[in-house]
Amino acid sequence: MSVWDAFTGRKSSRQQSEASGQPQSPSPSSASSSFTPTHFDPTTATDVSSFLGSASLPDASKLHPLAGLNQQTLDYLTLDESQLSDLPGSRSILPSRGWSDDLCYGTGVVYLTALTTGGAWGLIEGLNRTPASAPPKLRLNSVLNSITRRGPFLGNSAGVVAMVYNGVNSTIGYYRGKHDATNSIVAGALSGAIFKSTRGLKPMLISSGIVGTVAGAWALTRKVVFEPGEPAEAKEHIIAPTHASI
Repeated sequence: MSVWDAFTGRKSSRQQSEASGQPQSPSPSSASSSFTPTHFDPTTATDVSSFLGSASLPDASKLHPLAGLNQQTLDYLTLDESQLSDLPGSRSILPSRGWSDDLCYGTGVVYLTALTTGGAWGLIEGLNRTPASAPPKLRLNSVLNSITRRGPFLGNSAGVVAMVYNGVNSTIGYYRGKHDATNSIVAGALSGAIFKSTRGLKPMLISSGIVGTVAGAWALTRKVVFEPGEPAEAKEHIIAPTHASI
């Protein structure tokens, strides 16, 4: 401290201001005397159930897209049968909703059946072509070649004929207003003729006769096996006016 500071007292006032600016730590005895512990109640603690209660979460059954529908008023059979074809002969054990059903399902079934038949034909042909003394790899190669040659050939050919047949049959049924054996035979004959139309007249007639015969056999099988018989109430309704007129 200089002489001038001693006369003016500037150094002492600065030290007093610095001393007053420093915080004073409380003594341990005073802190311990002012602390009062509280009793902990575990029932008042916040846990998961307090914010995941039934009031905050929505009902899971209401989140379903069909939650508002009444299951007692739904009638799926009525909805499906309302789309069926109304033409006579279309309501059977194998019902049809129109030409699209006949085209898709008919073509698919015929293709798979012909593909399986052709594969079996190729399997038998491949086994008979190779001698019994041939190595197993050679026999397997011959069988696979025969299956892949006969199966797709027969399946593709039958699928094309079935596609044309269903289209022609639906068109004839639309203009005639009913489905019967005549439609099937005519559609089969036309489909076979169109399928071999580029090979000449004789192959076209042979193909037309074969496909027409198969279509007639299918129509007869569907009439006997798949179409239900006439109900007893309808028979009584038909017989009753006859007796009344007599």
